[in-house]
Amino acid sequence: MDSSPKTFLFDLNGTVIDDMHYHAKAWYQVLNNDLNANLTWDEVKVQMYGKNGEVLARIFGEEHFSEEEVEKLSEEKERHYQEAFRPHLKLINGLDSFLEKAKEHNIQMAIASAAIPSNIDFVLDNLDVRHYFNAIVSAADVTRSKPDPETFIKAAQKLGAEPAECIVFEDAPKGVEAAQNAGMQCVVITTAHPEEDFSQYNNVITFIKDYTDSYIEDYFLQEAGK
Repeated sequence: MDSSPKTFLFDLNGTVIDDMHYHAKAWYQVLNNDLNANLTWDEVKVQMYGKNGEVLARIFGEEHFSEEEVEKLSEEKERHYQEAFRPHLKLINGLDSFLEKAKEHNIQMAIASAAIPSNIDFVLDNLDVRHYFNAIVSAADVTRSKPDPETFIKAAQKLGAEPAECIVFEDAPKGVEAAQNAGMQCVVITTAHPEEDFSQYNNVITFIKDYTDSYIEDYFLQEAGK
C-alpha cells in the first residue's frame, strides 16, 4: 500500500453479518409467492444487489410499480428477512475483536451499505456495535447504488477522509467495483462469492474467510494504525 489507511468502510450484509442467504429467501418469497415472477433460486440471487426498488425495476421494468407499491413491497421483504434471520443474528467470526482493536488504533469506521436504515438499525442496535462507527451511509442517503462509488465517497466525506486513506471491506463484486470506482482499496470477505468472482478488479488487497485472518490481525491492522 502506498500509504497507511486511516479509515475502514464496511459494507453490511455479508460483510458485518453473514445474512445474504436470508435476503435471498425473503426476495424469493416476495417475488414468486406475492408477485408471481416465477424466478428460480439462482435467478433471484443474481438480481439481489442495490436498493430494493432497483431490484424490482430490473425484474419488472422501471414503471411497473408506483413509489407507494415499491415501499410496501420493500417493507414486506424486510419483514420476512428480519423474522427469519433474527435467531441467527451475530457478527461474522472475529469482527468484534477486530472492531475493538481498530478503535484502539483510533481508526475511523463507517457503515457504507445499500441496506435501508431500518435494516442497519436492526443489526447495529441488536448487536450493540453502533458505537464503533463514526458515520453511516444507507440506501436512503444516495441516489446511485453500487457499483456507483457514491456510497463510499459519501462515507469518506462524512469522516473527512481521502479515498487513498480508506480501506473498504466488501463481500460482493458490485461492492468491490464501487470501491475501485471510488479510488479505494478493498479487503474481500468470501461469505457469498469465491475469489474467482473478483478477478477483474485491481483494488483487492487480500481475501479473508473471516476477521480472524492472520493478515488483518497480525499485519494489516498494525499498519493501518500507524
